[in-house]
Amino acid sequence: MDRLDPVLDERVRLAARGLGRAGLVHAFGHCSARVDAEKFLVCAPMPMGLIRDEPGTIVSVEGDLPSGVLGEVRAHQAIYRARPDVGGICRIMPPATMALSTMGITPAARHGLGAYFAPAPPLWNDPRLLRDSESASRLATTLGSASAVVMRANGAITVGRDIEEAATFAFFLEDAARVERDIRSMGFDPATGLLDACEIRARQTLSGGVVERLWQWLTEWQQPENSRAASR
Repeated sequence: MDRLDPVLDERVRLAARGLGRAGLVHAFGHCSARVDAEKFLVCAPMPMGLIRDEPGTIVSVEGDLPSGVLGEVRAHQAIYRARPDVGGICRIMPPATMALSTMGITPAARHGLGAYFAPAPPLWNDPRLLRDSESASRLATTLGSASAVVMRANGAITVGRDIEEAATFAFFLEDAARVERDIRSMGFDPATGLLDACEIRARQTLSGGVVERLWQWLTEWQQPENSRAASR
């Protein structure tokens, strides 16, 4: 049996609780971090916001899932196989993204946080659960090189170079969906109000502590006082 890295396991648990606090998951959802080219660590199979010290499970990117691991973790397997650059994955249930997806809409690049998915995240046009390897592989193909894929009536998946970046993109995706929903509810033409190519390029940066600040916002409330002081 593979031995858990306690630091990586803690990062996955922090992400799980942070996503729960932010309203990006509820009873359903999961997140994972790559261990190496052949394995990843997925969070405990329970509501993410309720995870405390429950350890995650090491999963191979190939083959059957270990006993007790949720069926949709096959999507993590497929993405890690297809994307060597991906080090973290968040399977989320963000409400604005979900609502738009039922109409086949994914958020356009209208503000800074939406620029990371320009021109818009791809849509997986199937509301069924991803519980077989063939569907998971097709979803990974739909994701392509993007940072997120929206799943019609079934949430979304975000990816990043590590679990912190994947969680950051989860927050950004839902904020982009909130803006998209709001401008449409106000009756504006959805073809207007878009960032242009130069604006998108300028905003697609992670310098200046973008991920670090969002990660802090998601997780600082969970840290013991002495840990927070030591990090400053």
